[in-house]
Amino acid sequence: MALPDDPGRAVETPSGKDAAYENFPVGSWLLPARLRPHIAKFYAFARAIDDIADSPDLDPKEKVKRLDGFERALLGKGKSKKKDDPAYATAQRMRESLAETGIKPDHCLGLIAAFKQDATKLRYKDWDDLMGYCIKSAAPVGRYLLDLHGGSDDGYGPSDALCNALQVINHLQDCQDDYASLDRVYLPQDWMTQAGMKVEDLGREQAGPEVRRVIDRCLDATGGLLAEAQALPGGLKSRRLAMESSAILEIAFQLTRMLRDRDPLGPNRVQLTKPDYLWCCLRGVLRTWI
Repeated sequence: MALPDDPGRAVETPSGKDAAYENFPVGSWLLPARLRPHIAKFYAFARAIDDIADSPDLDPKEKVKRLDGFERALLGKGKSKKKDDPAYATAQRMRESLAETGIKPDHCLGLIAAFKQDATKLRYKDWDDLMGYCIKSAAPVGRYLLDLHGGSDDGYGPSDALCNALQVINHLQDCQDDYASLDRVYLPQDWMTQAGMKVEDLGREQAGPEVRRVIDRCLDATGGLLAEAQALPGGLKSRRLAMESSAILEIAFQLTRMLRDRDPLGPNRVQLTKPDYLWCCLRGVLRTWI
């Protein structure tokens, strides 16, 4: 097993997921060209630590150990602060980006805390418990982008709502895979109990009525988040980020409609086609522009 503090040892576990896997445009042409390199470094950092937490080949203790190494590298502490340590090159680049932009490391630290939680916590007792996770695993992404683009008149609230909604949508898209590969279930346990659903139902080839009831309830709650998030574009200082956020809202609404109509346990992942994705982006841009 590779040891995170040994210079030159590989600690990342690339999953093969890239920007095309996400439910939002990563560093798209809508955003200012001068900021895209920083966004790319932030995404690479988030992707690297998420992949460690999601690796089926590492035990929880090893995952936390590697994530601790990323935290030390980000903060410039311990052996991992060395710039010639290739094991933590992603974290080093993120630290340099933060220094250049003047953004505090809090958002990155929130992500690390969330993925440490992913390494050890496999169930969520209720919606509030799940939202407590999302505020660490998803909200920091939006907060980072807001800080990078000059902030919002409405603070972080609408951005948090959008990011948390996207996180739940992603959980629903991947609910079967998360259970099969990691025994991790993000569906609120109290809603599962009330619907008569057992966790083993996620292993079936199609969703039964019990699973459908829980998914629909999650989508109802996600709809509430998206309603709050609709204020986001109008409060942003950056018009370019407003267009991007409006496009992401369109994507989120479309995905919730698709998850209503299609089975997340089916053979194909519920996701937008490329033409649908581009159409949502166009609608979002035009809505903001008009």
